Amino acid sequence: MNKMLLLLATVLLLASCIAAKPEPAGPQIGGCPVFPVEHFWNTPIDNLPVHSSSSNWIERISLEKGLHPDFGSGTWNGKRIGIPYNLADVRTPQVTFIFNYAEESDPGPYPLPSNALIEEGDDHHLLVVDTRSCKLYELYKVRQTTKGWEADSGAIFDLASFTLRPDGWTSADAAGLPILPGLVRYEEVAEGEIKHALRFTADWTSANHLWPARHHAATGDAKDPPMGMRVRLRADFDISGFSPNVQVILKALKKYGMVLADNGSDWFISGVPDERWNNDVLVSELGKVKGSDLEVVDTGSMKIEVDSGRAHQP
Repeated sequence: MNKMLLLLATVLLLASCIAAKPEPAGPQIGGCPVFPVEHFWNTPIDNLPVHSSSSNWIERISLEKGLHPDFGSGTWNGKRIGIPYNLADVRTPQVTFIFNYAEESDPGPYPLPSNALIEEGDDHHLLVVDTRSCKLYELYKVRQTTKGWEADSGAIFDLASFTLRPDGWTSADAAGLPILPGLVRYEEVAEGEIKHALRFTADWTSANHLWPARHHAATGDAKDPPMGMRVRLRADFDISGFSPNVQVILKALKKYGMVLADNGSDWFISGVPDERWNNDVLVSELGKVKGSDLEVVDTGSMKIEVDSGRAHQP
């Protein structure tokens, strides 16, 4: 009888495990998590309060300018549109870079795939996910010279970790944050949901940064927005008239928002180049969302520890 009871208990336990809902999966690339689900990047902010400086900061960027996709298909002025990323494995060569800002850069070495995709334009970002170690390698202003491979700065992130860079350190981004987790990727849009915050730029920024940003590169004065500022699309903004792909992006902006991570053109949202993007649709439809349709979120309650990206969950 005891064996029968044990067998029955085992069957019931297995049935309950099968019936239980799986834990929500966060973003992934190459079989690696793009940070844990509880990370700042992957935490919804749709129920957080509006920041007391929201009106001022939104106005300082622009009330009238619309959102703009800094990604797409094909080229613009002969250059690929967006920030690509690369996958590396055990066979990928390792390279030691010479850094302009070596005191705030991780020495490496860095995996460098043959024919690596590097962002075209001014910033020349190089992003590499090592699928073996699930580490993210990001470099800013990469170039090959007679001295070897050089970059202005480089940062290495453990994609399973909450650890932030030392406060005051840059990364490949002005905010000292990783770039990859904030990019719009076509495969996410095609699946119908983006499960993370997005990355955006603004022309004028202050000599300030908000958690979890670690760095700033001021282009304006104290009244301008700080790096790390998180903005969301207002809940009452009607997205029903937008195309399905753009609706996915706008839903993410309502639920996860977007993070000010670098100096650049106002309200430019970062993403990965992909030939499946429809540039005309992206530009025309995102441009209908104006600065006046956005609000800054008070993320103070999300912080658990100052040096950790782990966020209180809603």
